[in-house]
Amino acid sequence: MEPVYYTVESVDGDYARLISDNGIENQMAMFLLPEGTTVGSRLVREVLEWSLV
Repeated sequence: MEPVYYTVESVDGDYARLISDNGIENQMAMFLLPEGTTVGSRLVREVLEWSLV
């Protein structure tokens, strides 16, 4: 599985709105994302695991 890179566009309560480098929007529960994730954070999803870039 290829890594997919995202930027956190906004945080609304317990959910973050993400946009991939390909322009695909996604919404993800904050508890699934790495600790310290905030608006503007760059994330990578690889093999079903999230990491801060």
